[in-house]
Amino acid sequence: MFRQEIKVHDCTVRDGGLINNWQFSDELVRSSYRALAEAGVDYMEIGYKASEDMFDRKVNGKWRFCKDEEIRAALDGLDSRIKLGCMVDIGRVRDEDILQKNDSVFDLIRVACYLKDVDKAIDLAGKIMDKGYETTINIMAVSTNLEKDIDEGLEEIGKSRVPCVYVVDSFGNMYSEDITFLTKKYLQAMPGKTIGIHTHNNRQLAFANTIQAVIDGANMLDASIYGIGRGPGNCCMELLLTFLKNPKYNVRPILGVIEKYFLPLSREIEWGYIIPYMITGVLNEHPRTAIEWRDSEERDEFVKFYDKMTTPEVMATPSHTGK
Repeated sequence: MFRQEIKVHDCTVRDGGLINNWQFSDELVRSSYRALAEAGVDYMEIGYKASEDMFDRKVNGKWRFCKDEEIRAALDGLDSRIKLGCMVDIGRVRDEDILQKNDSVFDLIRVACYLKDVDKAIDLAGKIMDKGYETTINIMAVSTNLEKDIDEGLEEIGKSRVPCVYVVDSFGNMYSEDITFLTKKYLQAMPGKTIGIHTHNNRQLAFANTIQAVIDGANMLDASIYGIGRGPGNCCMELLLTFLKNPKYNVRPILGVIEKYFLPLSREIEWGYIIPYMITGVLNEHPRTAIEWRDSEERDEFVKFYDKMTTPEVMATPSHTGK
């Protein structure tokens, strides 16, 4: 698959940070940054911009806050071959947290929102653009919304100057036909805008669904190194680069950083295809319940978790053993 318009966006540190509170070493982030640049990846999303009075610095690493001076120092010289990005959540960032683009290390700031907050996202994205940045709106958990509500939200974004909007499979619930339906709907509702795709791997479909979105016209593609991300993780960068028939992409540097950093890291923190995340994906539920279950002594009692999620009245019976 080759289209000149396609851009690859890495979310390794940003989405991966959701499973270790962004406690990545400077060495891992620097090495990932260099590898992604050498691989020809277009953007690296290094974390969130967030107000420090909302999150504990003792718990969360620097990538949770993306202070420009800290990122500049950590990367020790920026590579012009790749653009640097971060994400903001509605209500978790203040205007003063975002510098003017000329004073910042960042090129792209993406706005994440739920459909009910589309108006707030449009307003925030406009302020970000006024400061000189590229931006996108990422509509989260869209699989939980009614079609008429999606249509209304897309109509509003379509009237805005925001240039790129993402289809986001937050819960890893979608099949290829769902991706096709939404990608085409977004394209039709917002002509002239770029459509992006961000997938989760609850059903082992993150890569396949990303391919489907490309076939259907998406041109901004999210992936992460070795698939690291919240819960089951995201589309694997190494798979995506070998699918795209663009000579500028080179998978070899990604394999090197996986070998040196991410394979050892996968033995310390957990991500990937795991049954409780599969269950929340099938049920179109947020993975928080699976995350809590994997942190408990019952982590591998899959039948009990399934019963808890599907028949809670059974779980309320004292005689139930889950076996």
